[in-house]
Amino acid sequence: MRLPAPDVSDERAGSDRLGETHLLALVSAIMALTALAIDMMLPAFDDIRVAFDLRDGSADTGRIVTVFFLGLALAQIVYGPLADRFGRKPTLYLGIAIYVLGAAGSALAPTFELLLVSRFVWGVGAAGSRVVAMAIVRDRFEGDAMAKAMSQVMAVFILVPILAPAIGAGVIAVLPWRGVFWTCVVFAAIITIWSLRLGETLDPADQRPLSVRATWSGFVEIVRIPVTSGYTLATVFLQAVFTAYLASSEVIIADIFGLGDRFPFVFGAVAVLFGVAALANGRLVERQGIDRVVNTVFAVLAPLCIVLVALAVAADGEPAFLLFMPVLGLVLASFMFLLPNLNSAAMTPVGHIAGTAAALTGAARIAIGALLGTLISNQVVDSVTPFAVGVAVMCAGSGLSVLMVRRSVPHEATQPATTG
Repeated sequence: MRLPAPDVSDERAGSDRLGETHLLALVSAIMALTALAIDMMLPAFDDIRVAFDLRDGSADTGRIVTVFFLGLALAQIVYGPLADRFGRKPTLYLGIAIYVLGAAGSALAPTFELLLVSRFVWGVGAAGSRVVAMAIVRDRFEGDAMAKAMSQVMAVFILVPILAPAIGAGVIAVLPWRGVFWTCVVFAAIITIWSLRLGETLDPADQRPLSVRATWSGFVEIVRIPVTSGYTLATVFLQAVFTAYLASSEVIIADIFGLGDRFPFVFGAVAVLFGVAALANGRLVERQGIDRVVNTVFAVLAPLCIVLVALAVAADGEPAFLLFMPVLGLVLASFMFLLPNLNSAAMTPVGHIAGTAAALTGAARIAIGALLGTLISNQVVDSVTPFAVGVAVMCAGSGLSVLMVRRSVPHEATQPATTG
């Protein structure tokens, strides 16, 4: 039985008055809460090793990233049903409150173990903003229009990885390394104030009861839709590559290539490619459609992965920086033509349970992707070969997942509507 729906017509009108550009800018900033919590602290890894008596070059600092992803993944399962029952805004504010708690706890943590616990809590809070951002986009857009909107969101979102390490390094130059955590608290406060202008985007007709039975039935429905489950699996493998890169980028750039002082700039340069690709995808998908763009990109991605592995193997794990990093950058940038489009295609059949769907697909993507990515990054010590091979295997898994969807579902069933 559907619960009586609250009258949110005025708030939905408020959302419309923001305008598409303003709305997408706010959604981008909401999603940036997650990216900022990850990327801004990467330059602090050396100081963290010193503060907690970790050995030089210790890979333990990578756990700061992976435990955050763990909290981010698990908590989404809870936020989705909350967003479909109480609305997007209350769920967003709950997530931000926990986000601030985790960030402050990280800043005050006296031991490395407590830092990891606080990072997990921080990830739990970030999960709320991620679920709400995805649900808002699905509330307002569909199909190719959603893919275009997601590309625009991700293009702005990508600015965070470009700027965050440099900002983090600047904060550390002025304040103790814990200052990067307090900076995230300030950003969360700014987003809270900005979001007051956002109207509720949940359609009253789509409000769902908050119960184990209703939530479970939603999860079962999502898993049983081949397009949603299959394309989500494809994004899991891509997420694994991103996780591995985030966790091992400092080791690769600073230790293997010996460019520790240039790490923020190298990391930012790769992220620039992400932003360019995301902007290009927004235009391309509008003209060509999701399927054609995805097919073309996988055709290009396969030889790039082969070249990446060949460069690593031929140089015994220490290829020339100017050869390896550009190819890796192109591989990672190609994901900006895949993730928004596959996410949009996966979400198209489940608009009536957008919060629950964003939660389940997001949780699977982050959790399994974090596990696979950690397995890859743990092998990166003094050679990039394990990383290159892991990237190639994950990309192959993503391509095969898409192929399985195409073969098991009639072609027209994989074509999203283009209405916004």
